[in-house]
Amino acid sequence: MPKVKTHSRAKKTFKVTGSGQIKRYNAFKSHLLTKKSNKRKRHLRGSTLVDSANLNLVKRMLALR
Repeated sequence: MPKVKTHSRAKKTFKVTGSGQIKRYNAFKSHLLTKKSNKRKRHLRGSTLVDSANLNLVKRMLALR
């Protein structure tokens, strides 16, 4: 079997936690911020975990499976 290459953007975007979960940052925080409320921008600041529906896809991009 040949080596599996990691998707270049995925290795910069996602981080694997110590327990094996995959962390991501929220979208919609890069531009057009004046129309968004301060509360909305504040909640977009933090990170969250990848949803179970997308977990297999992200793991394949990171060559974890």
